[in-house]
Amino acid sequence: MMKNSAKSGLVYSTEVGRICPECRLALAACDCKARARAAPVGDGMVRVSRQTKGRGGKSVTLIKGLALDAVALALLGKQLRTACGSGGTVKEGVIEIQGDHCELVMEVLKKHGHGAKRVGG
Repeated sequence: MMKNSAKSGLVYSTEVGRICPECRLALAACDCKARARAAPVGDGMVRVSRQTKGRGGKSVTLIKGLALDAVALALLGKQLRTACGSGGTVKEGVIEIQGDHCELVMEVLKKHGHGAKRVGG
């Protein structure tokens, strides 16, 4: 006897082709990934912190909580990296800037209209 689970079920139909496991619509009509990308990740409370844990002793400035979509977040990340003169990335709604640039990042965020708060040590 087969187990019934949320993930089991129809994965292909000769009528519509492949089916999305999330919304159970045809992949051509599915908009699950587009909705997930468009939804802002942050809670609106911008937190700036410095972290060295798991990075070989190198410090990284983290900016969390920005309520921006993926495109706007990437653009802000680029502006912050340019202002700091260092590298970095945007991962899962968190902007990471290489080095300890907390004060400079907070100034730039305030110029862009984000109320930033310094957290951590």
